[in-house]
Amino acid sequence: MADTSDTRTPAQIEADIRRRREVLAETLDEIGVRVHPKTIVGDAKAKVVANVDHTLGRAYVQVNRAVSEVRARFVDESGAPRLERVVPVALVAVGVVGLLTLRSRRRRG
Repeated sequence: MADTSDTRTPAQIEADIRRRREVLAETLDEIGVRVHPKTIVGDAKAKVVANVDHTLGRAYVQVNRAVSEVRARFVDESGAPRLERVVPVALVAVGVVGLLTLRSRRRRG
């Protein structure tokens, strides 16, 4: 059987109750702040911003990697253009632009 005798004085018991009430009041204040709509919205916005920042950072790395790979294909180590690769791509680009221009003129006229 548990010992239920208390050797504290009434003043000590009152002090313990007072301290416990103060701790509970702080806890309730904290809960009130956490469940306040503005706090919830602010936390949600912060999560979204963090996720967007993370996603944008990953996208930036991917784009930077792709640009570096393309640059490596069209520029040699010294920085000079590789004409054997640049000229065919330029000809194809001019051909595509020319075809699109002819096609748009035919639609108008």
